Amino acid sequence: MTDGEAQAVDSADDELGRSAGVREYFGDRYDIVAQYAERLREEGEVRGLIGPREVVRLWERHLLNSAAVAPYLGGARSVADIGSGAGLPGIVLAIQRPDVEFHLIEPMERRTVWLQEIVETLGLGNVQVKRGRAEEYHDALEVDIVTSRAVAALGKLARMSLPLVRPGGAMVVLKGRNVEREIEPARKVLRSFKTAEPEILEGRTVEGVEPTTILRITRR
Repeated sequence: MTDGEAQAVDSADDELGRSAGVREYFGDRYDIVAQYAERLREEGEVRGLIGPREVVRLWERHLLNSAAVAPYLGGARSVADIGSGAGLPGIVLAIQRPDVEFHLIEPMERRTVWLQEIVETLGLGNVQVKRGRAEEYHDALEVDIVTSRAVAALGKLARMSLPLVRPGGAMVVLKGRNVEREIEPARKVLRSFKTAEPEILEGRTVEGVEPTTILRITRR
């Protein structure tokens, strides 16, 4: 991508972020999401949270992509976001759902420092940042929903996530279009946790933005 192309994408993404559709979608939480977006735009690349090509696509590729999970949280009271990184989707979802307790689990210290700064800056009283791998919390934390984004292939991700999910709860994770290919190799792991059949769902946000592929696996 040339500098000119990057500037054009950046301008289009910024325009999307200010659009009436996005403002309406986030409602009274829009200003907080916009503040988070600005921090990501200013610091995301220099702090090693997102790549340089992603800075110019924050709203479409990251914020709205993450927000698409929110309708699938249902009546959850607690959520763990594993491998939270820059806070995608955990921070976005915590902004959208202030009634839900969020645990952002991230092993890298510099990222947990960032997450804690963001939590304090945005005044997110419903968020706890936990440093460590998901496996370290298997016997210490049980939640209604576990989320993640671009963490691991499904078999490995299920081993990391499902021990954190209470019976009746679910993994609700962001995946690529080819997620169906990951399901069969993960069957043995899923059977060991007595899960229901995986559901491939479509997450829609605002008109003109590509739907997000979401995988939901309920623990019986």
